[in-house]
Amino acid sequence: MKEQQDLAIFLEHVTKSFGEKHVLRDVSLPICKGEAVCLLGRSGTGKSVTLKLMISLLKPDQGHVWIGKEDISRLERDDLSRVRRRIGFLFQSGALFDSLNLHDNLALPMIRMTDKSKPEIEETVHQVLSEVGLANDGQTMPADLSGGMRKRAGLARALALEPEILLVDEPSSGLDAITASEIDELLLHRKIQERTTLVIVTHDPHGARRIGDRFAVLEQGSLIAFGTAQELEEHRNQVVRNLMAEC
Repeated sequence: MKEQQDLAIFLEHVTKSFGEKHVLRDVSLPICKGEAVCLLGRSGTGKSVTLKLMISLLKPDQGHVWIGKEDISRLERDDLSRVRRRIGFLFQSGALFDSLNLHDNLALPMIRMTDKSKPEIEETVHQVLSEVGLANDGQTMPADLSGGMRKRAGLARALALEPEILLVDEPSSGLDAITASEIDELLLHRKIQERTTLVIVTHDPHGARRIGDRFAVLEQGSLIAFGTAQELEEHRNQVVRNLMAEC
């Protein structure tokens, strides 16, 4: 494993339960700066929980969650907010504020979390909306967006703070093949052009192959495989091989 200074994220012996249900069991997962890691596995294996631990929406019962050199699971509110500014999160639903138009959805986190001037905020909103193909939709309300547009809008808001790390939960969920491919292309652009670290929960094998550098497979709360596509294709575990055969 690389030295910790080369890691964007490091889950170190993380365990998480909800009551009697054990979701993650002693998971250690190192993610290098600038790489894309796809989290694979059947439904209910802890993939989305893993993402939420990485941004401290959930706290581990045991273990540590490192963002760079900081254990995000142990930080107080002000320091946690500072670290979160480095992280974008694309939820499955887009998680837009329904009472705000698209422009204001993007502007709000910059108003609250940065010292950017109004002209700087306007410039960033326009730039990010243009990047995701929504340059002319700033005044549109979320209820008036199609599924694909909503996903693009959610991505735009996740990118508004220019994050070093982007956590993405099911980017192709509910989308047709063409729109899903367009979302994949946007994520690939961030990885290649901006060197953004990506962690993507996905059931889309084609998107995973296209974007992922390494793949982590969760099964019954345990990390049973982590490596490149070729390494996982040759893995001794049949579940792992089956997942990669779909890619």
